[in-house]
Amino acid sequence: MTHRPIIDSDTLAIRRASRIVGTRIALTCAAVVALVILAVFLYLLSEIPAAELFERVPDPDNLTLSAVDLLRAAAVLGGALIVLAGVMSWLVTRRAVQPLGEALRIQRAFVADASHELRTPLAVLDARLQILQRALPADDPASATVAELRSDAKDLINIVNDLLESAEIDSPSVEEVDAVDVAAAVAAAVQSMSLIAVEKHVTIAFDTTGSAAARVPASSITRCIIALLDNALRFAPEHSVVNVGLTVTQKAVSVTVRDTGPGIQGIDPARVFDRFAHSGQAVDGGGDARTGFGIGLSLVREIAVRYGGGVAVLASSSEGTAIRLTVPRAKQSPRVA
Repeated sequence: MTHRPIIDSDTLAIRRASRIVGTRIALTCAAVVALVILAVFLYLLSEIPAAELFERVPDPDNLTLSAVDLLRAAAVLGGALIVLAGVMSWLVTRRAVQPLGEALRIQRAFVADASHELRTPLAVLDARLQILQRALPADDPASATVAELRSDAKDLINIVNDLLESAEIDSPSVEEVDAVDVAAAVAAAVQSMSLIAVEKHVTIAFDTTGSAAARVPASSITRCIIALLDNALRFAPEHSVVNVGLTVTQKAVSVTVRDTGPGIQGIDPARVFDRFAHSGQAVDGGGDARTGFGIGLSLVREIAVRYGGGVAVLASSSEGTAIRLTVPRAKQSPRVA
């Protein structure tokens, strides 16, 4: 069975930039050629009466041509030049962005190395907490705190695993992932973030009546929704509601997280998924806008793209922000644990 190659979001961004730059160069060349042809046509009209445009004019070598023949030849030559400009611009652009691709490769290698170094001490920390948890009596008041510490340690391990997934190319293909219930994974994320929401006096509303399967690990879906909820809760006003909606179509499953915060300001909404994106307010040091987005949202994009989906800002205004995560819908039923 053949597997669809996995393309990371950085590669897609580089390819998209290459296409945009190449297309703009080709369009510019086409405009220049069109202006030259138009100038030739206008010059001929000014020098030759319209009735004589189709008349053949002999030259010293007994060649006959008309103004229309000349314009036709200019148009063919212009079209060939436009095609040549398009091909050359594409080749030049690809060569120009190669250093950027190499820089991103080095960056990914660094992230992978750092994540590998973090996995061992985090695993040791989790093991020691597990030993401590087993040694404590069931009625010990510290048991609950130790359990929370273990949960936090596991969250850190999961984040490191996400960093590794975003940095490494050799990840499981979509076909190798079992179908899971998206609603259950989202519900797990909502439950995990409920404590933080209570502390901020915010309510998370999620309708769990729907169900749909997707070929994305349940842990990855949960971490994506946790990142989206964390972003929403940071800016949601007190006593407001963060709504989580699940939409199912024939080919896709979408989860939308909508808050009523101040909206994304000082930055293009599409750029909030870049690593460590910051708005202009963050640079200038002002306001209560969304000034920093860290690495959480970039990991959401990495996971979504890896499994054939995507993430986008649906709306952002003073009335709030809505971000939608979309993954391909699986044809088979989700696996039941």
